[in-house]
Amino acid sequence: MPEIKDGKVSKPLKVVFVTGLSGAGRSTAMKVLEDHGFEAIDNLPLDLLDVVIGGKPRRRPLAIGIDIRSRNFSAPPLLEHLKVLQKRVELDVSLVFLDCSVDVLERRFKETRRRHPLAEGRPLKDGILAEQRLVAPLQARADFAIDSSDTTSADFRQKLAGLLGLEESGVMTVQVMSFSYRFGVPREADLMFDVRFLRNPHYDQALRSLSGRDKAVADYVSQDSGFEDFVTNLQNLVLPLLPRYQQEGKNYLTIAIGCTGGRHRSVALTEWLGKQLEAVWPQIIIAHRDMDKEPDRYK
Repeated sequence: MPEIKDGKVSKPLKVVFVTGLSGAGRSTAMKVLEDHGFEAIDNLPLDLLDVVIGGKPRRRPLAIGIDIRSRNFSAPPLLEHLKVLQKRVELDVSLVFLDCSVDVLERRFKETRRRHPLAEGRPLKDGILAEQRLVAPLQARADFAIDSSDTTSADFRQKLAGLLGLEESGVMTVQVMSFSYRFGVPREADLMFDVRFLRNPHYDQALRSLSGRDKAVADYVSQDSGFEDFVTNLQNLVLPLLPRYQQEGKNYLTIAIGCTGGRHRSVALTEWLGKQLEAVWPQIIIAHRDMDKEPDRYK
């Protein structure tokens, strides 16, 4: 129930507890909630719950991840904490339980080569079954449950957001970035294109001090015999990928375009592609990582 302060109705602070079986997707769930504006605190010890929730007022909703790896973990005390918190009118508290089949959990742990927290000195399956028994009271009292056994990451994201009534911001941010190979490739790049095959304005004395943002340089690059075919193929490749990446739950996509010095060709192509994408996609960032670095060296 909303709280009334100074004649105004304030919405209760949303607090989501995320628990479940190890390997069932708690880390993924916490990232999803972070993407929706939650402050995420993972593996919070039970004895700090009151400190975190009862402290200074929060502007952002709160996601708390707790499982058997959390210090002092025990299902009954956690349920008692939840019972008390759910009575507070200024809070909207819910418990999400993440489940998964034993077979799938076994496969996930073997594929990632991670150690199950309860499988020390015994078979992996026994550790999973022991954890099931420990968290069974939480599963029985959960407000929402998700079985991640046969769920893709995109489906998982949509299901969690739907259960909690979260609005999907919906629009992935696309960054188109120019760079210099001399300074290394961008680690954050999802798609990368090398345009060093295009004619180089560096060798034209009148263009050397300019950048790919200048019309004279852009015109020079576009007069390359391979330019039209390349940009047509580039556009035909990139445009259909954007909705597919967003469909998979990606919030940020970086398209990197590189040349030798990162000042002329890559900048011109980045400006061109960025403007093409701005016409069809609402969240576009155009960036030039190395455009102003050592402009007089070979490009």
